[in-house]
Amino acid sequence: MTLERSKRALGWPLGYAKEAFSTIPKVGQGVLVCITIALATTFIADHYGGPTLLYALLFGMALHFLSEEGRCVAGIEFAARIILRLGVALLGVRITIEQVTGLGIGPVVTVIAGVSLTILAGVVLARLLGLRRDLGLLTGGSVAICGASAALALSAVMPRHEHSERQTILTVVGVTTLSTLAMITYPLIVGVLGLSDKEAGIFLGATIHDVAQVVGAGYLISESTGDVSTFVKLLRVAMLVPVVLAFMFLFRHARREEGGSKKVPMLPGFLVAFVLLVIVNSLGFVPPMVAEGLTDLSRWCLVTAIAALGIKTSFQKLAVVGWKPVILMAAETLFLLLLVLTFIHFGLV
Repeated sequence: MTLERSKRALGWPLGYAKEAFSTIPKVGQGVLVCITIALATTFIADHYGGPTLLYALLFGMALHFLSEEGRCVAGIEFAARIILRLGVALLGVRITIEQVTGLGIGPVVTVIAGVSLTILAGVVLARLLGLRRDLGLLTGGSVAICGASAALALSAVMPRHEHSERQTILTVVGVTTLSTLAMITYPLIVGVLGLSDKEAGIFLGATIHDVAQVVGAGYLISESTGDVSTFVKLLRVAMLVPVVLAFMFLFRHARREEGGSKKVPMLPGFLVAFVLLVIVNSLGFVPPMVAEGLTDLSRWCLVTAIAALGIKTSFQKLAVVGWKPVILMAAETLFLLLLVLTFIHFGLV
């Protein structure tokens, strides 16, 4: 009897482990390509100088054809999503609550204002361009919160119509491309404006769309900037849940007419892990040697993920979205950029 109970108790974890190991052959080749790029770019950066993450991005873009079809696609997707989230979560061992409280209330106010006003600006700009209001809400939410991930989450609670799928695809392609451009150009703006590490971190974390590009741009400048930008960006990611709830309320009548409903997405697991690691590190439970090892692992994860994102990036795909949606997303991005710079200029952060 005891043996039978033990078998049943072990059934779920063993089944889960079996399923996890069964995915390794599917993603192995793509992940290996991304790791190879990470090794090559790290070697170049260590021996000849320059930003490792930017090298990884550019090397990845040169291999974009691997993301179109073939045996590497699953692994590239795995690296761009799962390995990225692991890398971001592990950054928690670099940050303490003391550092966070040292930033003050300014970043929180900046994030809330940035998200709210950018979504509102999206609606206004969409109307001026003769586009649908729901496209303005979708693109505004994506630019304001966390890029493609926000686009997918928000579209899940918006009413369906004949253009809804196309709008989601346009938004994902547009914000991903703009986020990649921002990763490269925004550090140059930081240099021109002479922002401090804290100001630069708040600026990058509050303006760049996707988590990976925020991390990449922040650590291109300095470790301190990278830490601040990551924290500010994760504040924006945390805004996803209240915004999804607001969208559900806004479209409740249309959703009821459709006769369908979607569950509100849970708080991202990597965000929870990040916060937990910050708390554990703040309490002094992480030995320095372990923290150093996890930091190195985080860096390798992020370089690998950036390589994957580079492979997935295709500027040619931007041509299929049409000019008005591109102008809309670019205008929203510029609005958020100027809004955050205004907060920084007047010392509100």
